[in-house]
Amino acid sequence: MGDDVMPEIRPIKDLRNTTEISELCHQLKEPLFITKNGYGDMVVMSMETYDNSLAKLELYEKLAQAEAQIKSGDELLDGERVFKDLKKKYDRG
Repeated sequence: MGDDVMPEIRPIKDLRNTTEISELCHQLKEPLFITKNGYGDMVVMSMETYDNSLAKLELYEKLAQAEAQIKSGDELLDGERVFKDLKKKYDRG
């Protein structure tokens, strides 16, 4: 989520309208937060948002590995190859 974007929050009863929730998730391209009795309960998102989230997580993990390698003096991975592999793995377009 962007720093200046307010999260979309809906009560659990809104899940009854699955078509609306699905359309909203695809439109937002962000997680949709579901509350139950006024408290956070679940997060719902489109497959595209989920895949993008996984790709970002893997990228952050690779960056953390690279930082650790730099600090330890280990041989570094080729960055261009890593980014191509990530793009190939997560690009469905």
